[in-house]
Amino acid sequence: MDLLARLRDLIGPAHVLTGADAAGFGREWTGHYQWQPLAVVRPGSTAEVAGVLRLAHATGTPVVPVSGNTGLNGGTVAEGALMLSLARMTQIRDLNPAARTITAEAGVVLETLHAAAEARGLVFPLTFGAKGSAMVGGFLSTNAGGSNVLRYGSARALCLGLEVVLADGRVMNLLSALHKDNTGYDLRDLMIGAEGTLGVITAAVLKLAPAPVAYGTALLGMGSLGAALDLLNRLQAGSGGAVEAFEFMPAGYMHRLGRIKPDLACPFAPQPVNILVELASTIPGSDPAAQMEDMLAGAFEAGDLAEAVVATSGAQRRKLWAMREAAAEITFTQPVLVDTDVALPLDRLEAWLARMSVRLAAIDPEAEELVVAHLGDGNIHYTAYPGRDDPAHLAAIRAAVAEEAVAMGGSFSAEHGVGLSKRATMAAHKDPVALDVMRAIKAALDPAGILNPGKTIPDA
Repeated sequence: MDLLARLRDLIGPAHVLTGADAAGFGREWTGHYQWQPLAVVRPGSTAEVAGVLRLAHATGTPVVPVSGNTGLNGGTVAEGALMLSLARMTQIRDLNPAARTITAEAGVVLETLHAAAEARGLVFPLTFGAKGSAMVGGFLSTNAGGSNVLRYGSARALCLGLEVVLADGRVMNLLSALHKDNTGYDLRDLMIGAEGTLGVITAAVLKLAPAPVAYGTALLGMGSLGAALDLLNRLQAGSGGAVEAFEFMPAGYMHRLGRIKPDLACPFAPQPVNILVELASTIPGSDPAAQMEDMLAGAFEAGDLAEAVVATSGAQRRKLWAMREAAAEITFTQPVLVDTDVALPLDRLEAWLARMSVRLAAIDPEAEELVVAHLGDGNIHYTAYPGRDDPAHLAAIRAAVAEEAVAMGGSFSAEHGVGLSKRATMAAHKDPVALDVMRAIKAALDPAGILNPGKTIPDA
């Protein structure tokens, strides 16, 4: 019996998709990558995932895990491979308000987590633009970040435990709800951010937090990033660390937003530095908006702040957030672009942007740049629109972005992962000893090399 027939017997014919039925899985969200998978398998339980991997391991068949398929770096390219979709694994196994944890399967969509927590007066604070399609397995496998990392940390910081199926089909149960568990190697953290190369995450225990009862949200116009970071530090100190987001949208971003989505145009003449800032309070009767206005008054008096719009309603808050969450939509509007995701020390952001503008102009005088950033945690999304479509030319721009980031103590991958598109960058800039250790771990856990082959770790 061939592999596909055995898979149909295992999980049901309706859940083994081939040909035209699998066409929707053969393209990444950006459109940069397209492929033809051998089949798409959709197991409905951890036991079925384990069965699929046992068959794949026995036959040497490559397997590419996929959740919402909202990645940006080719992490789900699966030419000739089995795509293992976790979309049917949608159970919330447990929600414990007393312990402030939720145990969810890998196919649970982020917005579903939000709604489940909200119904119990809590919040799962991870959030980003793809929250309506991104799933638990995917955002943990890429260690997703988003807008609230400043206060709550990335996906890794919000995960207490995991259930993982290894390449040979064994199930590793790390579904602990413990905040402290010092019992050897941290295998949970090893799996988070591994992009499906070491195991398939099937469930997770995630942290919940008290739901804010009030927000203070504002759009600020300022003259420099240095002044903006000074203001961030003052807001953090003055609010007791209540700043949830501090998002940077420069003038170029605002102008592009106004052209493409006129309904979200900046409410004032865009300044060189425009910041979406949000404070949140869990204290009944508190007024973080008034608290913010008091703290902003000093910035106005000092001449650091030129413009400010403080949201006075939920609708106005949602509109301000829509301006920031439109980033992907307004970025991927041209067929030729270089989109990158870097992290810098906070005090070097302004210098890096200046250096990168000079570097881009030297490589391609016709190129345009678009910048948007999670300023509070140093994560910059830098996009270049080159003057010509030439793979070598695009590679030179991508290499320059990484070189400038690493030269200033930064990272060439902040929250989008490595996938396929950054493997060469990994080879060029990752510590060679660290790469050797990664290869050794991969060989130990997946000796046949079937899990998401060709991704994340460059060849030796």
